[in-house]
Amino acid sequence: MKYIILDLEWNQSGIPEESVKDLTFEIVEVGAVKLNEDRVMVDEFSCLVKPQVYSKMHHITRKLIHLRMEELEKGQPFTKVAEDFLNWCGKDYMFGTWGPLDLTELQNNLRYYDMKPLSNGPIAFFDVQKLFSIAFEDGKSRKSLEYAVDFLKIEKDIPFHRAFSDAYYTAKVFAKIDEKLANSHVSYDTFRAPKDEDHEVWVDFDKYSKFISRGFETKQDLLFNKRVMNTRCYKCGKGTFKRIRWFSPNHKNYYYVGFCPRHGYVKSKVRVRKDCNDLFYCVKTMKKIDKETYRTLYEKYVKYKENKKKQIAKAKGK
Repeated sequence: MKYIILDLEWNQSGIPEESVKDLTFEIVEVGAVKLNEDRVMVDEFSCLVKPQVYSKMHHITRKLIHLRMEELEKGQPFTKVAEDFLNWCGKDYMFGTWGPLDLTELQNNLRYYDMKPLSNGPIAFFDVQKLFSIAFEDGKSRKSLEYAVDFLKIEKDIPFHRAFSDAYYTAKVFAKIDEKLANSHVSYDTFRAPKDEDHEVWVDFDKYSKFISRGFETKQDLLFNKRVMNTRCYKCGKGTFKRIRWFSPNHKNYYYVGFCPRHGYVKSKVRVRKDCNDLFYCVKTMKKIDKETYRTLYEKYVKYKENKKKQIAKAKGK
């Protein structure tokens, strides 16, 4: 398998009212590095994209990537660049990016120009920013690419903040991360939800499991789906004893805690989202938690119930 380490630069409208609804971010540069199965660089791709939506450079974009609109006018149309890039990628590869946004914006630009989608569902990829944090820090922080390069004492032989150079340094960082660790912390881009039940994503990692549901027309249909609300222990598959029933402090994230006699407390978290087709889907994670974490979550649940009672009483008072 090959690895395509990708970085994109994009532009946007400087006036929110003039922003194109279906293309908030227009890609203006594509840079990538191809690694072989040993994560050694074997090829590179770099191309400017001629703007077709936003004719002025956003001041933040200009300051960050040091590109002028006159330079971009010499680039190729996005459809040509995207076709060349995907042909260059070849077959049997996996993307790697610094952070989770590049694949989403690539797919959004492909969709805007009615090009063939990268996939009909979620795309597995390596979020190198996340992997760096897991491998060398606390697993939660998200540092800049230059910080990671300095931390790993990687030679800075080309400037940052252009698509190719950032892909180049991301590849250098990726090569420093243990392969087993990377493979056990794969990320998923969910620009498109799974198209049906057979294509839903179920994956077990070392410390948690992840489920990505298919898309539903309504949020209610999603939340009443048995596969979404299943509370069996992800370790052994047996039912858990309810300790905290499903609740949602914000109507986006839903929590549940069950007790497995064999594996202890198991927390389920359901995050409700919408995909590019306005279908409701969820990303559900299940993980073991200790008693202290359980107590903290239980306190949040109690506060949630108290607030709910107050809201009901207030509504009845009216």
